[in-house]
Amino acid sequence: MVVFKSYDNVGKICARYLILFVILAAIAGIYLGNYYRADLDSVEAFSMEESADGHLVWELDNAAAGLIFYPGGKVEHKAYIPLMESLAEKGMLCVLVEMPFRLAVFDMDAAEGIQEQYPEIENWYIGGHSLGGAMAAAYLSENVDDYEGLILLGSYSTANLSETDLAVLSVYGSEDGVLNREKYEECKANLPVDFEEVVIDGGCHAYFGMYGVQKGDGTPGIGNEEQIEMTAEAVLEMVENN
Repeated sequence: MVVFKSYDNVGKICARYLILFVILAAIAGIYLGNYYRADLDSVEAFSMEESADGHLVWELDNAAAGLIFYPGGKVEHKAYIPLMESLAEKGMLCVLVEMPFRLAVFDMDAAEGIQEQYPEIENWYIGGHSLGGAMAAAYLSENVDDYEGLILLGSYSTANLSETDLAVLSVYGSEDGVLNREKYEECKANLPVDFEEVVIDGGCHAYFGMYGVQKGDGTPGIGNEEQIEMTAEAVLEMVENN
């Protein structure tokens, strides 16, 4: 009888863990399924190619440099098509990475192997928005020799790049309500002393892409397209001067 009771207890414990697993899976599904979708009315006019691995690519003849871009956390990667298009129009090959579950933390090494697909490009940069920028910086810290620089949009680097010769551009909006300013200031020490900082007057967190209003963000004083264009100009200026 004792043996049967023991098996019965094991069955009850397994059932409880199964129920807990189902509940956690449901919660994760709801969380991961709730994300910022690209404003397709705004981005549908732009064109690009889709690579075999699902990334969006703007491949140009005689491109001045290449950029691998990581999207912000829980933001559909297509929301950054306008920014990539603006950079491509100015002569930069761009690769917009699609992240698993729209979270770069699940594939920090997504840039691996991309450069080899475009051997004609000598100078490469990597960057991203918000969480994407932080993950791009973390990847870069382990692959410093493969890149010329880093581009952070409403983001910061928790990886120490201060002793490198990388060119670093940090851009954020004056009305950004999502960026942790205290953490941002603290993490400046992780960047080279000559890094460039650009504050877009009237800019907000969400306007680096086109995906609507982001929870907790400030009220922008400029238009979405204007912030994207100003960002693209800052990036191209940094690349040209590097």
